[in-house]
Amino acid sequence: MDKILSARVDESVIHKIGALAKQMGTTKKVVIEEAVHLYGEKVRSGEADVFERTLGAWSRKESPQQTVAKVRRAFRGSMDRHHR
Repeated sequence: MDKILSARVDESVIHKIGALAKQMGTTKKVVIEEAVHLYGEKVRSGEADVFERTLGAWSRKESPQQTVAKVRRAFRGSMDRHHR
């Protein structure tokens, strides 16, 4: 049974999905499903290292304490603006 998926996706990706569907003579649904299946195969075969691609996003030069302090300052500043 098909289910509905809702996600915010960059506009350029949406255009690319539409262009691929048109080029392949199929639906956007099929393009997305095939892309996910192909990516899954790459991950399973070791061609695509998911951790290598995502762990770098969490690599920071600052300490966790510095990150937390920065986020708290931003939050407090936002709260102060909205409570005036």
